[in-house]
Amino acid sequence: MPAAALFDVDGTLPDTGYWHTIAWTEALAQFGHTPAMARIHGAIGMGGDQLLDHLLGEDRDHADDAAIAAAHQALFARLWPSLRAFDSAGELLRQLKRRGWTITLASSASGRDLEVMRRVPDTDDAIDHTTSADDVKAGKPAPDLVHAALAKSGAEPEQALFVGDTPWDVQAAAQAKVACVAVLSGGFGERALRAAGALEVHHDVGDLLVHLDGSALGDPAHHAALGR
Repeated sequence: MPAAALFDVDGTLPDTGYWHTIAWTEALAQFGHTPAMARIHGAIGMGGDQLLDHLLGEDRDHADDAAIAAAHQALFARLWPSLRAFDSAGELLRQLKRRGWTITLASSASGRDLEVMRRVPDTDDAIDHTTSADDVKAGKPAPDLVHAALAKSGAEPEQALFVGDTPWDVQAAAQAKVACVAVLSGGFGERALRAAGALEVHHDVGDLLVHLDGSALGDPAHHAALGR
């Protein structure tokens, strides 16, 4: 069985966390909801269904949910030309691929947004599988995306590592019994990521690449052997 590196996308590979904050802020305002942007940013990384529950309460009228989500997608699409990858994002994925990892993207984004964002780091040659919000019933921090990514990669939980930038990534991975390597590039602090259960915390994917030999991601053979 292969060793599987499962990657969140937003805020981990492309620098999109604050763009999503802006898009959700404007989408919510269109329907009369004005939570502080700091609260909205704190929910970035959740699936859209979970994000609205977190910000607006589970007992609200859900009639506008689909329209709010559609407005967010439309607003975020306008920002596609501004998206950029974090430095070394592509090289990290290629290096992991060369070392023997199977690379699977596990994103809370829609399939349409994921197709755009996966090309921002220009890493299609390193990606083996993808899964998005369209493939699961519940987004992060529910473990559904991680389970789906594991199924596509053909790995057991102990053979995998998840890489993400939010506490919601770490929690989703933990519920699927997958250890998580976290990066600070999404705007969440090390304390919050550690409290959620992160195995390691790096400044960004470039920093992870520099310290790859000392990371749990450095040796795929070790993880591959765990499932035997």
